This record gives sequence, structure tokens and C-alpha cells, in this order.
Amino acid sequence: METEMSLGNYLADVEVTLADIEKKNVIQRIWQKDHTVWKPDPPEITNRLGWLAVTDRMHQEIADLGAFSKEICDAGFQYVVLLGMGGSSLGPEVLRSVFGKKEVFPQLIVLDSIDPDWIKRVQDQIDPARTLFLVASKSGTTIEPNLLYEHFRSVVESTVGPEEAGGHFVAITDPGTALVERAGKEGFRKVFENPADIGGRYSVLSFFGLVPGAMAGVDVAALLTTADRMKQACASDSARENPGCLLGAVMGIMALNGRDKLTLIASPGVNRFGLWVEQLIAESTGKEGKGIVPVAGEPLVDSQYYGDDRLFVFLRLNGDDNTKVDTAVQAITDSGQPVITIEMQDRYDLGAEFFRWEFATSVAGSLLGINPFDQPDVQKAKEATKKVLQVHEETGALPETKTGGSLVELLEEAKPGSYFSIMAYIVESDETNTLISEFRRRVIERYRVATTFGYGPRFLHSTGQLHKGGPNSNLSLQLTVDHTQDLPVPGKPYTFGMLTNAQAIGDLQVLQESGRSVANIHSPNGDLAIAWELADKLA
Repeated sequence: METEMSLGNYLADVEVTLADIEKKNVIQRIWQKDHTVWKPDPPEITNRLGWLAVTDRMHQEIADLGAFSKEICDAGFQYVVLLGMGGSSLGPEVLRSVFGKKEVFPQLIVLDSIDPDWIKRVQDQIDPARTLFLVASKSGTTIEPNLLYEHFRSVVESTVGPEEAGGHFVAITDPGTALVERAGKEGFRKVFENPADIGGRYSVLSFFGLVPGAMAGVDVAALLTTADRMKQACASDSARENPGCLLGAVMGIMALNGRDKLTLIASPGVNRFGLWVEQLIAESTGKEGKGIVPVAGEPLVDSQYYGDDRLFVFLRLNGDDNTKVDTAVQAITDSGQPVITIEMQDRYDLGAEFFRWEFATSVAGSLLGINPFDQPDVQKAKEATKKVLQVHEETGALPETKTGGSLVELLEEAKPGSYFSIMAYIVESDETNTLISEFRRRVIERYRVATTFGYGPRFLHSTGQLHKGGPNSNLSLQLTVDHTQDLPVPGKPYTFGMLTNAQAIGDLQVLQESGRSVANIHSPNGDLAIAWELADKLA
């Protein structure tokens, strides 16, 4: 896992920062779980540092994970559907996309949306009688996976009967949560109780990532082995030789110098790594008006269109089809932009990268003076959603929302240092991804700003914290659609479509209350109509 850096005039600042890190014993203090690395008070820090040693515990679970995976295969399960959000889903989604479908093992499907069209698409894809559902929630009270469980419990019961249905469900949660209790009462096949001292976005190397990985045939022992190599390297007291500290120091000092748009470019085989690192960085650093803006999945453009607010990181998978990205990264480097290149020898180096970026984010948080383990603004959107649903219950309709202007008016606010965030309450598809990518390209080339993109409500558990608590430099476009088919929520006075709409309204309200520039485009014709409309506006 080689690393090359082209930092230009920033190299001197980085060297000073590394020397200061060593002087203050930051590395040793992180490993000692000293909360004063980040804040003078310990709440939501000292009880969130279990990720530093979680691989030690997980090595002891390898045999049991292998045995359970064999049990699932022998039982004839053909699909494993993960029901989770944010830290419970994005790591597994990376593993699914990078390692693909393994022969003999079930197909892993990650469902981290309550959009009824998305739910129906998954439901139509599987055979409920041959599907195992992983209900993943650290707190055990996350609304989305709990409601998805209730929906699919009903589907499974109608297929195999109430007595057999419990054997189709597995819980991944912290010890003693309501989900543990529910799993016992409702006959879940198994419960994986995760170490409680790990925050969701730092949990990929725990049960939250390894259980779905093992079910899909990923060699979790190999993944942990590369993670351990990186963990050992990140224990080095030398800040320059410590790969996690070095990356974190560059991230932090670049952000403090105005280069706060960390732009991840990845080889095709590991391109969805950006989904995971996006949440890690955005939710960890985007608070107190500060933050590093992770830019993932952005289309490559000519280097003349990139502003001077960027730091580029190229995650390069050896042996992948890198011709296009190699050429683009070389051009970016030649233009004088700061570029870090991280070389992965094979896909199992993902374990190492998971740990490297976790350690780096903790170091960057220290330099920014924030607590990288809490998410103070996420709850605001949840509370706003509850109020919207209360209005619906009292009046029979969701409240109307007003935004400040059109898409063009929003983009006319762009200035150096701005970024454009697209928040789409739309079903993901390859065609929509392609169209949104083209839209982002046109924004970059016309307005010279970085762009981000997330599907809702997934991004509420990821970049949502940054949008509201980070620097007030985001121009946010919310995309909403009418749902072509709605689904009732068992036991609730609303549907999945209404809940999705309520989340969109609640988030819009919080963004407005936070003084953010935001616009909404609603299409009654579906996701592709919106994508075409956006592309046409900037043709």
C-alpha cells in the first residue's frame, strides 16, 4: 500500500504540522484514548474509541462467522438483504460492490431507503422464502430499519407462515438494545451484539461490516489481516511514517488553508468506497461551522475547471482498468493541484483503507478542534420529520414548503469556496446515476464549484450532518418525486411514501433554519424526468 504525495507549496505547512503532532504526543494519546486530543470533556469520545482495537475482538469471531455463513448456505438461502442506514449500511455496500456475487454464497442486497419504489424493487427481486434479512441498527431504535423489518416480516410470514418467519431474520446491534429484546421475543435466527464503544461510521470492521460480508462470501480473515497491518503502522510514533496520521495531517492542514473539498478519485473496481468515506468524513468533521467536504463520485473534467479549494486523493487499485483515471490524475497533478495517490495491491487492502481513513479522520478532527465522534445536527432533521408527521396526522396532509428560488438562482450564488450538493429522494438506477453525473459535470464546468450527490434518505445518515453543521458554503438542491407505487407502514397512520416526503420536508426546513441556500425541484413524472430537466437547464 504505497502512498505518493504531490503537495507543492503546502509541504512546508504539513511538515510543521507533523512536528507539532509529535511534540504534543497526539498519536500516543489517541491510542491511550485521551479525550483531550479533541475536547476537554469526555462525553461521546471515550465511549466511541473501540474501533481502535475492534479487530482483536473480530479475529476471535472468524470461526463463528464462517460457521454461520455455512449454516445460511446449507439452509438454502439465496439472498441476504441488509436493512440498515448510514454506518450500518455503507460499509457493507462497499464490500458488496467490490467483491460482487460469490459462487455458492447468497447474493447480498443493501436496502438503505424507505422509498416505496425502492422497497418494491428489492421485494420483486427476491424470493422471501429463500431470503435472510439482516436488521442492523447500533441503537436498535433507528426508524428506517425497524419499519423495513416490520414490512418484510409481514411479507415473509405471508410466504412461509408466522412460525417459520423468525428464522429469516438476524439482528446486528449493541448489547441490551430494544432490538435485542425484540429479536428474542420474535424468534430471530441469531443476534450479533456489537461492542458498544464504536460509533456507527467507525463500525465497518466490526459485526456491522463483517456479518454481511461473511454471508456474501467475503474472506473476513483476509480483510482483518490487512486492517491489522495498517493498525500496526498507525501505531508508529513518527507522524511522517504513520500512514493514518500523515493522511489526517494533510486533510486537516489543507482544510485550514481553504482546501476543504477532499475530492476522492477511485479506480473503477473500488469506486463505491467513496460512499463509505463520504459519511466518515462528513459526519465526523462537519460541525461547529467547520468541516471537510468529501467529494465522491464526481465526474472527471479538464483540470482548468477545478478551483483552489481542493485536495485530491486517488485510491488506485493495482491491476484495474486505470487508463482513464491515471491520465486524469496526471493532468490534475501537472496543473499544480495537491494530490495524494494511495496504491492498493488487491481488493482485500480495503481492510487497511478502512482503518487508515478512520485514523486519519480522528487526526484531522483534532487539528480542526472538533469532536469527530458525535453528530449534533442529525437529530434536528429527525425531530423536524416527527413534527411534519404530526401535522399530517392532525390535518390529513403534509405541510407545504417554500424555497428561495429556482435552480439557476441558486447556482448564481456560487462563489470561490462554494460547493453544490444534490439531495435526491429518488430510486437509484444506473441511468439516473449517469444523468446526474452529466448534470454535475455541467455545474463544475460552468460555475467552477465542487459538487456532491446523495440519495435520500441515505444521505441524512451521512452528509446530512455536514450540510447543516459544517461551513455555510453549500448550495443545496433537493429533488423530490411522486411515488409511482406506495406501501403502507404496518401499524402506522402513514405510508412509506409519506414518511419519505416528511423526511425531505423536515430536512429542507432545518437547512432553511440553519441559514443555508436551498432550492427544491419536484417532479410528478419520476426520477428520469428530473434528471433530464436538470441536464437541459445547463445544456
